[in-house]
Amino acid sequence: MRVRISKKLLEAILKNAQLMHPREILFMLRGEKKKDYITISDIIIPPFATYGHGFATFSLSTLPIDFSIIGTAHSHPSGNLAPSIGDLNQAIGKIIMIVGYPYTKQNIAVYDREGNHVELKIG
Repeated sequence: MRVRISKKLLEAILKNAQLMHPREILFMLRGEKKKDYITISDIIIPPFATYGHGFATFSLSTLPIDFSIIGTAHSHPSGNLAPSIGDLNQAIGKIIMIVGYPYTKQNIAVYDREGNHVELKIG
């Protein structure tokens, strides 16, 4: 499986992570899967999300039913790009994108729900 995201959309995620640092950010990722590719087309800010030091959370009951949500993106202010057990247990959709401090293109990792690394294509 591979994931595609536009440079502009990725820059928006990284910029928000920089602005919220040292608190975590959290976005829902909207897109579609075709064959072996997932294309991310939009980010959604979950309603009533809470952002803190070492966590970001939201209530699933506040989300509308949206079958185009293919995963989440969140930041790790520590710079660690590995998904935590909590990240994996609370995964929504097919992928988890983690952006780590200092929030550059070199500090991004994408995983499937089981924690396996997934290739990311930007552009």
